[in-house]
Amino acid sequence: MAINSAVAQTLEEQINAELYSSYLYLTFADYYEDRGLKGFANWYMIQVKEEADHALAIRRYLLDNDYKPTMEAIAKPDKVFENDLEPLEAGLAHEEYVTSLIHHCYEVAHEVRDIRAMQMLDWFVKEQGEEEANARDMVTNMKLFGSDPKGLFDLDREYQARVYTAQTALPM
Repeated sequence: MAINSAVAQTLEEQINAELYSSYLYLTFADYYEDRGLKGFANWYMIQVKEEADHALAIRRYLLDNDYKPTMEAIAKPDKVFENDLEPLEAGLAHEEYVTSLIHHCYEVAHEVRDIRAMQMLDWFVKEQGEEEANARDMVTNMKLFGSDPKGLFDLDREYQARVYTAQTALPM
């Protein structure tokens, strides 16, 4: 059965959104690199890779369902930060936005009763819950400890320990 055109188009748009997320988080990593906060930069470099993985997983899903996605231009991030908390708050707001996009993809699939797409999107719904929780925790931790040099150092060390795990296949 061919994939529904509305589902395919929505998922194609999500590929672009995931690649934009990757691009945006690269600017966050650059901000923290410039500040000498290598752990925070590491956290966001891993986010860069994970968001690209998400885009590739959706692309693979479309290809596996006989649909060739079209890659669109990625918008230029326009965020400028004045302090170490602002990228974290922007990250949380962005994750909440991406969650709304995933929910929209799910709603479109649900409307046309595309069970396979809904099943694939279940993984993304769960992932977004984790992404929002992580982003929220980072904001909270920065507010609690970031104004103290020792606290900021400890947070940076904690985030430096994060390791990227390549996504080998989309769990379904």
